[in-house]
Amino acid sequence: MPQDDAWDAETSQKVARNPGRPKPGFYGAVPDEEGEQPPGESEEDDEFEEIEVVPVRPRLSIAIAGFAGLLAIALVLGSVTSGPDARLSYAIVLFGVQLLGVLAWTMALQPPAAVATAAVAAVAALIADYLAVTGETPALMPILYVGAAGTAVALVCQVFKADDRHRISDSYRSTSMIVFGAVAYATLIILTRQPIGTQAILVCCTGAGLALLVSRLTDAIFPKPRIAAQVPRGATGIVLGAMVGTLAAAMLGSYLVLPFTPAKGAVLGLVAAVAAILVDLAVNFSEAGRRLAGDAPTFWLARHMQGPLGGFALMSVAAYALVHLYLS
Repeated sequence: MPQDDAWDAETSQKVARNPGRPKPGFYGAVPDEEGEQPPGESEEDDEFEEIEVVPVRPRLSIAIAGFAGLLAIALVLGSVTSGPDARLSYAIVLFGVQLLGVLAWTMALQPPAAVATAAVAAVAALIADYLAVTGETPALMPILYVGAAGTAVALVCQVFKADDRHRISDSYRSTSMIVFGAVAYATLIILTRQPIGTQAILVCCTGAGLALLVSRLTDAIFPKPRIAAQVPRGATGIVLGAMVGTLAAAMLGSYLVLPFTPAKGAVLGLVAAVAAILVDLAVNFSEAGRRLAGDAPTFWLARHMQGPLGGFALMSVAAYALVHLYLS
C-alpha cells in the first residue's frame, strides 16, 4: 500500500532554497552577521571613546608665561643688587617666593595635616635663608640638614590623627617635595656669596625663564603636536623654549668674564632650561593623573603657579651644582 512520505519533493525544494544556518565548528564556521562585534572589541572601543581631550586655554598659557617671566626677573635683579652687606633684601624676596611655593604645593599636593606641613615648610625655609645669609662660610650642607629636619618634623605632625597616619606611607614623597622645594631657594643666597655665583644665577635664571616663557607662549599660539590628549601642552613649545633659553644663555656667556664662555653659558642655560621645563611638564602630567583618578580639583591659582615655582627651585640646585662641578 502506498504510504505518505513526509520528505516529498516539495519539502526538498524548500530545504534547498533555505538550508538554514550551519552550526559553528571547524567545518561549519560562518562569518558573523553585519553589526555583530566580539565583546572584547566593543569594550576597547568604549575605552577609546572615553578619553577626554583637554583643550588648551591660550589666556591661561599667557598668564603662566607672564608669571614665569616676572619670577625670573625678580630672582635676577635680587641677585645682582645684593652685596656683602645687602643680602637681607634678597632673602626677603626669596622668602616671599618660598611662601608662594609652599602655599601652591600644599594646596596642589594635599598632604596629610596640610596646615601643619605648610607651617613647618615655611619655618624651614626661613631658617635656611637665615643660615645662608649669616653663615661664616657659604655651604650647602646646613641647608640640606634644615630640609631633612623639616621633613622629619612635618611627618611627625602627620601621625597624631588616625586619618592622616594612614596616608603617611603614600604622602611622605609629597611632604619632602614641599619642604625641600621651599628650602632649595636658599641656595641662591649661597651663590651670591661666591665669586662667580651671581653671574651663574644670571645665566641660569635667564635660560630657565625664557624657556618657560617661550614654551607657554607657543602653547597659546600653536599647541601641536600634543604631548598627550589629557595634557594641554605642545611639543613645539617644549623644544622651542629649551632652544631659546640655551641660545640666550650662550649669548650672555660671551659677554661675561672668565670662566664664562659661550659654550659654558650654553651648557648652563641648557641644564637650567631643561630642568625648569621638565618640572613644569611633570606638574601638568600629575594634574592630568588626578583628573583621571577622579580626585577633587585644587584651587586653580595653586595648580598653575606650582609649575614655574618648582622649575626655579630645581634650577637653583642645578645652578649650585654647575658652579662647583663644572665652572670651578
